[in-house]
Amino acid sequence: MKTITANQAKDLLDQGALLIDIRESAEHAQQNIAGAINLPLAQLPGLLPQVSGKIVIFHCLGGKRTAMNVEKLAASTSCEAYLLEGGLQGWLAAGLSAQGQRKQSIDIMRQVQIGAGALVLLGAILGYAVSPWFYLLSAFVGAGLMMAGLTGFCGMAILLKKMPWNRA
Repeated sequence: MKTITANQAKDLLDQGALLIDIRESAEHAQQNIAGAINLPLAQLPGLLPQVSGKIVIFHCLGGKRTAMNVEKLAASTSCEAYLLEGGLQGWLAAGLSAQGQRKQSIDIMRQVQIGAGALVLLGAILGYAVSPWFYLLSAFVGAGLMMAGLTGFCGMAILLKKMPWNRA
């Protein structure tokens, strides 16, 4: 799949191409390109409508997610398809507009990284200063991160999504 610039994508969209945003629904709701169809990467197989004769342009926030999943994206459609260079950020950098609100909170994965890092640090400090039993907190968080990486299930992310600052 070729990568195209935001201006090239805009020209194709004006000619009837479909723009597919592979970000999670919450990310898409916060800020998106007008007319983009939100199909999160996890739901993409089997959900992308088979459109004959249409051009499809995939995008994410910064272009890394689409680049990392190019094979999966290519397999999801039989149409002519492209990747938007730089994703939504590239679109905005080109002076093109987007709709929705600017990010209100930090995205879930960054919240998980901040929370897990804080718990590991806390466990290490308390293990050193108070009792070696607190090292188990760091081990527990490390095991949880390892399982999340292996299985794709992250309990901390699910918990954080339910927090008031992450609800719509």
